[in-house]
Amino acid sequence: MSVSDNFSTFVSNLRMSSGTVDKIQSRYKNITKRINIEYWNNTSETSNSLYVGSYGRGTEIWTSDIDMIVRLPYSIYERYNGYIGNGQSALLQNVKSALLKTFSSSHIKGDGQVIGINFTDGISFEIVPVFVNKDGSYTYPDSNNGGSWKITDPKKELDAINTENNNTNKNLKRLCRMVRAWKGKHNVPMSGILVDTLVYRFIKDWAYKNKSYLYYDFMSRDFFKYLKDIDSSKVVWQAPGSNRFVYSKGYFQNKARNAYNLSLEAIALEEKGYLFSSKKKWGEIYGTKFPQY
Repeated sequence: MSVSDNFSTFVSNLRMSSGTVDKIQSRYKNITKRINIEYWNNTSETSNSLYVGSYGRGTEIWTSDIDMIVRLPYSIYERYNGYIGNGQSALLQNVKSALLKTFSSSHIKGDGQVIGINFTDGISFEIVPVFVNKDGSYTYPDSNNGGSWKITDPKKELDAINTENNNTNKNLKRLCRMVRAWKGKHNVPMSGILVDTLVYRFIKDWAYKNKSYLYYDFMSRDFFKYLKDIDSSKVVWQAPGSNRFVYSKGYFQNKARNAYNLSLEAIALEEKGYLFSSKKKWGEIYGTKFPQY
């Protein structure tokens, strides 16, 4: 197989199966429907909810965290904002109680900023109740430290990622998923939003951003070089679109340097015609989803 074929197969292998996507969509609709029954007096399976996080951005390869927001009426905000003590916690418990009418109590939890539903097949949802603001951002509850209201603007992040993905021949999201495979294999201390933020910054200025799979060996090499060369004293970036602060979870440069060196070896082997040995090197970087035979 050629370089193009190998990376095309790799990218395809990283996509969730259609069966998994169907399960996620079915559960998303059930969550949405329950929220609409409880708070909006309708049975819509699509209104007042939105995929956010890595799944919403289209950069996720795992099912461990499917993030979504559910919009509630402003009157609910007024009710819980009027509480003397931690109305945010009370709101989360109220939403949790609503979801218990559809989902098993053994798999549902609610605290901090989210209500979590952990399904037995490994698919997990994290649900954040929100109230829409005039500028399109959202207010959400944080029950930590006595309770407070915070602001988030995930739509701007989704729009920024989607726009740049279209500008780069879909290479942005594909690279985000590839980097997640590397992150998972090597336990790299990076959050999903940090991966997406750094890929976004890298690919905007990458010389071959409009090329396709034939250039993915170079894209891997150049991104790992970009990553390893980031000043280790830098610990915060701004997310695309929303400009919210994204913090480092630890030192990742050494693991990026190792991946960069392996990518140089893989490319050198490709150039000599040792394609099987080259694939083994890419497998050392990206794991078993990279085709080996």
